[in-house]
Amino acid sequence: MTTVVELEIPADRLGFAQTFDRVPTFEFQVAGMIGDAPPLVRASGSDSRTVENALEGDPSVDVIASLTDSERPDPTREDGTRDQWLFRLEFGDGVKLFQEIVTENDGAILTARGRDTTWSVQLLFHEHETVSACHELFEHYEYQVNVTRVAGFDDLDRARTPLTDTQYETICAAHELGYFDVPREITLQELAAELDISHQALSERLRRSHAALISAELSEGLTTSEIDP
Repeated sequence: MTTVVELEIPADRLGFAQTFDRVPTFEFQVAGMIGDAPPLVRASGSDSRTVENALEGDPSVDVIASLTDSERPDPTREDGTRDQWLFRLEFGDGVKLFQEIVTENDGAILTARGRDTTWSVQLLFHEHETVSACHELFEHYEYQVNVTRVAGFDDLDRARTPLTDTQYETICAAHELGYFDVPREITLQELAAELDISHQALSERLRRSHAALISAELSEGLTTSEIDP
């Protein structure tokens, strides 16, 4: 049964600890953590220059590029929301080992975001049995994870999930066939043939599904259960 796991992890175990020290209002959201490519990270804080300087001085990340041209003197808009700035970052060993543990246990990282010196991560596993194995490795490598929720997709209220039935089936098929593995077990073209849809249609469906998973609050549709010791 496909299982979603929500974790909280201290920043000093994964990354951004020094950035949080320098910018207490720092918040971030990683826009996808699939494969080895440096991901895009949306960040907010006191102002873009302060955040960028903090990131550049943080040994847990390497700033590949800052993709925000403009700078607002006040990061809070009139509607109360905060400005966000886009960076492409290369994470250090903490995140890379975390990703390796997840993928080697047939898992995928759905979302990763953080505030107040803590990462909040949502993981997807095709088999519930692999959750405990993954958790044991997190404990072995002292990630100090706090499991906040574990739920099977069969137990979700489908009306409250961000995915349509077609998107859900596509994501599950892609995960089961190894599309999200590193290295991939199946190409996009092969997966499209397996699902009997065009390459372009599959690409667009995966993009929309991934965007929905990142932006939605999946926790609203999850029911709490215990992880096996």
